[in-house]
Amino acid sequence: MGSNLCEHCTAVCCHYVALPIDPPETVRDLEDIRWYLLHEGVTVFVEDGDWYIQFTTVCRNLQPDKRCGIYETRPKICREYKAGECDYEGGAHDYEHLFTRPEHIQDFAAQWQKKRRAKRARAKKRARL
Repeated sequence: MGSNLCEHCTAVCCHYVALPIDPPETVRDLEDIRWYLLHEGVTVFVEDGDWYIQFTTVCRNLQPDKRCGIYETRPKICREYKAGECDYEGGAHDYEHLFTRPEHIQDFAAQWQKKRRAKRARAKKRARL
C-alpha cells in the first residue's frame, strides 16, 4: 500500500512564520537585522534574491497528533501550500544566505561594506578618466 507525505507529517510548516522583508540598503538596515537576530527563535534568510525574517512559533491550531484543528476553515495560505513544497522532506534549503546569530550578519555587513567601498572607488576612478 502506498503512502503520502501527509501520513508521516511532523507539521514542520506549522512551527514557523516567515515574512518577506526589504533587502538591506544601508548600514542601519543591517544593524536592524542584527537586532532581530538578538531575539530567540528569529532567523533571517535570503532565497532567490528575496529577504525573509522567520520566527519559530507553533500554530495555535496544531493538535497533539500533528493535524490541523481548523482544517476545514484553515487560512488561504495553508490551503495554497502544495505537497511539493512540503518541509517534511527536509534536507538543505538552497539559501543564498542564512543568518541565525547576530555574528552572522556582522560578518556579512563587513563584507558588504568592503564591496561598497570598492565599488565607490571604481566609480570615482572612472569619473576622473
